[in-house]
Amino acid sequence: MNISVDRDKCCGAGTCVLLAPEVFDQRDEDGIVVLLDKQPPAELHATVQEAASVCPAAAISVSENV
Repeated sequence: MNISVDRDKCCGAGTCVLLAPEVFDQRDEDGIVVLLDKQPPAELHATVQEAASVCPAAAISVSENV
């Protein structure tokens, strides 16, 4: 799994951080997403997929390694 975030799209809702704090964080000054782990372990994949799907700004992209 590879994760990327579009900070220009991010609205700072923070749902990704609530769901997967091991993978996502937010900047203190404006709440914009910070990607902590671009390739998280397998046990976090379902949670990361959920975070991407509930992101109100669709700022998180997830692709599977082949």
